[in-house]
Amino acid sequence: MGSTGPMGMKDAEFQQLRDFIYTLSGIYISDNRKYLLENRLSNRIKALNLKNYGEYLYYLKYDKGRRQELPRLFEVITTNETSFYRNPPQLAVFQNIVLPRILERLRKSGKRSLHLWSAGCSTGEEPYTLAIILFEALQAEITNWDVRITANDLSEAVLRAARQGIYSEYALRTTPKDIVGKYFIQEDGRFRVRQELKSLVTFGQLNLNDRGQIKMIPRSEIIFCRNVIIYFDDAMKKRVISEFYDNLVPDGVLFIGHSESLHHVSRTLRPQHHPGSIVYSKAL
Repeated sequence: MGSTGPMGMKDAEFQQLRDFIYTLSGIYISDNRKYLLENRLSNRIKALNLKNYGEYLYYLKYDKGRRQELPRLFEVITTNETSFYRNPPQLAVFQNIVLPRILERLRKSGKRSLHLWSAGCSTGEEPYTLAIILFEALQAEITNWDVRITANDLSEAVLRAARQGIYSEYALRTTPKDIVGKYFIQEDGRFRVRQELKSLVTFGQLNLNDRGQIKMIPRSEIIFCRNVIIYFDDAMKKRVISEFYDNLVPDGVLFIGHSESLHHVSRTLRPQHHPGSIVYSKAL
Protein backbone atom coordinates (compact mmCIF):
# COMPACT_ATOMS: atom_id res chain seq x y z
CA MET A 1 0.00 0.00 0.00
CA GLY A 2 1.66 3.21 -1.17
CA SER A 3 1.47 6.37 0.94
CA THR A 4 2.00 9.96 -0.21
CA GLY A 5 2.77 11.35 3.23
CA PRO A 6 3.15 10.61 6.92
CA MET A 7 0.41 8.88 8.89
CA GLY A 8 -1.89 11.15 10.88
CA MET A 9 -0.48 12.82 13.94
CA LYS A 10 -1.17 10.87 17.14
CA ASP A 11 -2.42 12.83 20.15
CA ALA A 12 0.76 12.00 22.09
CA GLU A 13 2.91 13.26 19.17
CA PHE A 14 0.88 16.46 18.99
CA GLN A 15 1.30 17.08 22.72
CA GLN A 16 5.07 16.44 22.59
CA LEU A 17 5.54 18.67 19.54
CA ARG A 18 3.37 21.37 21.08
CA ASP A 19 5.40 21.29 24.32
CA PHE A 20 8.66 21.37 22.36
CA ILE A 21 7.55 24.41 20.31
CA TYR A 22 6.26 26.19 23.41
CA THR A 23 9.47 25.63 25.41
CA LEU A 24 11.54 26.98 22.53
CA SER A 25 9.47 29.96 21.41
CA GLY A 26 6.57 30.60 23.80
CA ILE A 27 4.17 29.93 20.91
CA TYR A 28 1.26 27.85 22.18
CA ILE A 29 -0.68 25.68 19.74
CA SER A 30 -4.18 24.94 21.01
CA ASP A 31 -5.97 21.60 20.54
CA ASN A 32 -8.15 22.96 17.73
CA ARG A 33 -5.00 23.72 15.70
CA LYS A 34 -3.73 20.12 15.69
CA TYR A 35 -4.93 19.61 12.11
CA LEU A 36 -3.14 22.79 11.02
CA LEU A 37 0.14 21.66 12.60
CA GLU A 38 -0.24 18.19 11.06
CA ASN A 39 -0.90 19.72 7.65
CA ARG A 40 1.96 22.17 7.73
CA LEU A 41 4.58 19.75 9.06
CA SER A 42 3.77 16.93 6.64
CA ASN A 43 5.86 18.59 3.91
CA ARG A 44 8.84 18.91 6.26
CA ILE A 45 8.57 15.20 7.11
CA LYS A 46 8.50 14.30 3.40
CA ALA A 47 11.47 16.59 2.66
CA LEU A 48 13.54 14.92 5.39
CA ASN A 49 12.48 11.38 4.38
CA LEU A 50 11.02 10.67 7.78
CA LYS A 51 8.14 8.26 8.43
CA ASN A 52 6.03 10.07 11.00
CA TYR A 53 5.72 12.97 13.45
CA GLY A 54 7.49 11.05 16.23
CA GLU A 55 10.57 10.72 14.01
CA TYR A 56 10.34 14.41 13.19
CA LEU A 57 10.33 15.36 16.88
CA TYR A 58 13.34 13.08 17.45
CA TYR A 59 15.08 14.81 14.52
CA LEU A 60 14.36 18.26 16.02
CA LYS A 61 15.81 17.21 19.36
CA TYR A 62 18.82 15.07 18.48
CA ASP A 63 19.78 15.07 14.80
CA LYS A 64 22.86 17.01 13.71
CA GLY A 65 20.65 18.80 11.13
CA ARG A 66 18.34 20.18 13.82
CA ARG A 67 19.91 23.68 13.78
CA GLN A 68 18.99 24.06 10.11
CA GLU A 69 15.52 22.60 10.68
CA LEU A 70 14.41 24.78 13.63
CA PRO A 71 14.09 27.99 11.53
CA ARG A 72 11.98 26.02 9.02
CA LEU A 73 9.75 24.79 11.84
CA PHE A 74 9.18 28.39 12.97
CA GLU A 75 8.39 29.52 9.43
CA VAL A 76 5.80 26.77 9.15
CA ILE A 77 4.04 27.53 12.46
CA THR A 78 3.92 31.33 12.21
CA THR A 79 1.86 32.86 9.42
CA ASN A 80 3.26 35.88 7.62
CA GLU A 81 0.28 37.53 5.96
CA THR A 82 1.07 41.23 6.01
CA SER A 83 1.06 44.39 3.92
CA PHE A 84 2.14 48.03 3.97
CA TYR A 85 -0.24 50.36 5.83
CA ARG A 86 -1.99 47.38 7.41
CA ASN A 87 -4.96 48.44 9.57
CA PRO A 88 -5.16 52.11 8.45
CA PRO A 89 -7.33 53.32 11.42
CA GLN A 90 -4.64 52.22 13.87
CA LEU A 91 -1.86 53.82 11.82
CA ALA A 92 -3.91 57.04 11.62
CA VAL A 93 -3.95 57.15 15.45
CA PHE A 94 -0.18 56.61 15.45
CA GLN A 95 0.43 59.28 12.78
CA ASN A 96 -2.05 61.94 13.92
CA ILE A 97 -2.23 61.56 17.71
CA VAL A 98 0.53 59.46 19.31
CA LEU A 99 3.56 60.46 17.23
CA PRO A 100 2.95 64.27 17.30
CA ARG A 101 2.51 64.12 21.09
CA ILE A 102 5.76 62.18 21.59
CA LEU A 103 7.72 64.38 19.17
CA GLU A 104 6.45 67.49 20.96
CA ARG A 105 7.52 66.12 24.34
CA LEU A 106 10.99 65.24 22.97
CA ARG A 107 11.40 68.68 21.40
CA LYS A 108 10.49 70.36 24.69
CA SER A 109 13.05 68.28 26.58
CA GLY A 110 15.71 69.15 23.98
CA LYS A 111 16.04 65.49 23.02
CA ARG A 112 16.31 64.72 19.32
CA SER A 113 16.41 60.92 19.42
CA LEU A 114 13.54 58.51 18.92
CA HIS A 115 13.52 54.70 19.04
CA LEU A 116 10.72 52.48 17.73
CA TRP A 117 10.61 48.70 18.10
CA SER A 118 8.73 46.50 15.62
CA ALA A 119 8.51 43.18 17.49
CA GLY A 120 7.35 40.55 15.02
CA CYS A 121 8.20 42.47 11.85
CA SER A 122 7.67 39.57 9.41
CA THR A 123 8.87 40.50 5.89
CA GLY A 124 9.40 44.17 6.76
CA GLU A 125 6.19 45.88 5.70
CA GLU A 126 5.43 47.19 9.19
CA PRO A 127 8.83 48.77 10.06
CA TYR A 128 9.12 50.32 6.60
CA THR A 129 5.58 51.74 6.98
CA LEU A 130 6.65 53.26 10.31
CA ALA A 131 9.76 54.71 8.62
CA ILE A 132 7.56 56.32 5.94
CA ILE A 133 5.28 57.85 8.59
CA LEU A 134 8.33 59.25 10.43
CA PHE A 135 9.66 60.82 7.21
CA GLU A 136 6.22 62.33 6.55
CA ALA A 137 6.01 63.70 10.11
CA LEU A 138 9.51 65.16 10.38
CA GLN A 139 10.08 66.10 6.71
CA ALA A 140 13.45 67.89 6.25
CA GLU A 141 13.85 68.06 10.04
CA ILE A 142 14.58 64.31 10.12
CA THR A 143 18.25 64.97 9.34
CA ASN A 144 18.59 66.67 12.75
CA TRP A 145 17.15 63.64 14.56
CA ASP A 146 18.60 60.30 15.56
CA VAL A 147 15.67 58.10 14.52
CA ARG A 148 16.04 54.33 14.77
CA ILE A 149 13.65 51.42 14.23
CA THR A 150 14.64 48.00 15.58
CA ALA A 151 12.74 45.26 13.72
CA ASN A 152 12.78 41.67 14.93
CA ASP A 153 11.29 38.33 14.02
CA LEU A 154 11.78 34.70 14.99
CA SER A 155 12.25 33.58 11.38
CA GLU A 156 15.51 34.24 9.51
CA ALA A 157 13.74 33.62 6.17
CA VAL A 158 11.33 36.54 6.59
CA LEU A 159 14.20 38.75 7.81
CA ARG A 160 16.16 38.01 4.63
CA ALA A 161 13.18 39.20 2.58
CA ALA A 162 12.80 42.27 4.82
CA ARG A 163 16.44 43.29 4.38
CA GLN A 164 16.08 43.04 0.58
CA GLY A 165 13.09 45.38 0.69
CA ILE A 166 11.57 44.33 -2.65
CA TYR A 167 7.78 43.91 -2.75
CA SER A 168 4.89 43.00 -5.05
CA GLU A 169 2.08 45.35 -5.95
CA TYR A 170 -0.17 43.20 -3.73
CA ALA A 171 1.91 44.10 -0.63
CA LEU A 172 1.19 47.78 -1.40
CA ARG A 173 -2.55 47.31 -1.92
CA THR A 174 -3.51 49.50 1.08
CA THR A 175 -0.78 52.12 0.55
CA PRO A 176 -1.67 55.63 -0.72
CA LYS A 177 -0.50 56.02 -4.35
CA ASP A 178 1.50 59.20 -3.66
CA ILE A 179 3.41 57.38 -0.90
CA VAL A 180 4.29 54.54 -3.30
CA GLY A 181 5.64 57.06 -5.82
CA LYS A 182 7.68 58.87 -3.18
CA TYR A 183 9.29 56.00 -1.25
CA PHE A 184 9.59 53.11 -3.73
CA ILE A 185 11.52 52.54 -6.95
CA GLN A 186 9.53 50.51 -9.47
CA GLU A 187 11.53 47.90 -11.38
CA ASP A 188 10.25 44.93 -13.41
CA GLY A 189 6.81 45.05 -11.83
CA ARG A 190 8.29 45.00 -8.31
CA PHE A 191 8.76 47.82 -5.82
CA ARG A 192 12.05 48.48 -4.06
CA VAL A 193 12.16 50.43 -0.79
CA ARG A 194 14.29 53.58 -1.09
CA GLN A 195 17.63 53.61 0.72
CA GLU A 196 16.68 56.46 3.07
CA LEU A 197 13.94 54.23 4.55
CA LYS A 198 16.29 51.26 4.84
CA SER A 199 18.83 53.39 6.69
CA LEU A 200 16.35 53.89 9.59
CA VAL A 201 15.66 50.17 10.14
CA THR A 202 17.87 47.49 11.74
CA PHE A 203 16.63 43.93 11.28
CA GLY A 204 17.60 41.11 13.63
CA GLN A 205 16.48 37.63 14.73
CA LEU A 206 14.78 37.61 18.15
CA ASN A 207 12.88 35.09 20.23
CA LEU A 208 10.36 36.85 22.50
CA ASN A 209 10.82 33.93 24.90
CA ASP A 210 14.45 34.93 25.47
CA ARG A 211 14.74 37.59 28.18
CA GLY A 212 18.46 38.07 27.55
CA GLN A 213 17.83 39.00 23.91
CA ILE A 214 15.02 41.40 24.86
CA LYS A 215 17.25 43.18 27.37
CA MET A 216 19.59 44.09 24.46
CA ILE A 217 16.88 46.13 22.70
CA PRO A 218 17.32 49.90 23.28
CA ARG A 219 14.62 51.63 25.34
CA SER A 220 11.70 52.56 23.10
CA GLU A 221 9.27 55.47 22.85
CA ILE A 222 6.93 53.30 20.76
CA ILE A 223 6.54 49.52 20.38
CA PHE A 224 4.51 47.82 17.67
CA CYS A 225 3.73 44.16 18.33
CA ARG A 226 0.72 43.40 16.18
CA ASN A 227 -0.79 39.95 15.64
CA VAL A 228 1.98 38.23 17.58
CA ILE A 229 0.66 37.68 21.10
CA ILE A 230 -2.34 35.77 19.70
CA TYR A 231 0.10 32.85 19.35
CA PHE A 232 0.99 32.93 23.06
CA ASP A 233 -0.75 31.44 26.08
CA ASP A 234 -1.62 33.70 29.03
CA ALA A 235 1.61 33.07 30.96
CA MET A 236 3.76 33.92 27.94
CA LYS A 237 1.59 36.97 27.12
CA LYS A 238 2.09 38.31 30.64
CA ARG A 239 5.83 37.74 30.45
CA VAL A 240 6.20 39.47 27.07
CA ILE A 241 3.98 42.44 28.01
CA SER A 242 6.00 42.85 31.21
CA GLU A 243 9.19 42.97 29.09
CA PHE A 244 7.58 45.57 26.82
CA TYR A 245 6.62 47.63 29.87
CA ASP A 246 10.23 47.57 31.09
CA ASN A 247 11.51 48.50 27.62
CA LEU A 248 9.19 51.51 27.18
CA VAL A 249 10.33 54.90 28.42
CA PRO A 250 7.82 56.76 30.65
CA ASP A 251 4.92 57.99 28.49
CA GLY A 252 5.91 55.36 25.89
CA VAL A 253 3.19 53.62 23.89
CA LEU A 254 2.46 50.02 22.83
CA PHE A 255 0.38 49.10 19.76
CA ILE A 256 -0.98 45.55 19.50
CA GLY A 257 -3.20 43.96 16.84
CA HIS A 258 -6.72 45.37 16.58
CA SER A 259 -8.25 41.99 17.51
CA GLU A 260 -5.90 41.52 20.48
CA SER A 261 -6.44 42.73 24.03
CA LEU A 262 -4.41 43.16 27.21
CA HIS A 263 -7.51 42.60 29.33
CA HIS A 264 -6.43 40.28 32.20
CA VAL A 265 -2.83 40.47 30.90
CA SER A 266 -1.53 43.82 32.14
CA ARG A 267 -2.64 46.35 34.73
CA THR A 268 0.48 48.49 34.35
CA LEU A 269 -0.14 49.67 30.78
CA ARG A 270 -3.13 51.98 30.57
CA PRO A 271 -5.53 51.60 27.62
CA GLN A 272 -6.38 54.79 25.72
CA HIS A 273 -9.38 54.57 23.41
CA HIS A 274 -9.27 56.31 20.03
CA PRO A 275 -11.56 55.91 17.00
CA GLY A 276 -10.65 52.54 15.49
CA SER A 277 -7.87 51.72 17.92
CA ILE A 278 -6.83 51.16 21.53
CA VAL A 279 -3.26 52.06 22.43
CA TYR A 280 -1.51 51.22 25.68
CA SER A 281 0.67 53.75 27.43
CA LYS A 282 3.18 53.67 30.29
CA ALA A 283 2.57 56.31 32.96
CA LEU A 284 5.03 59.20 33.18
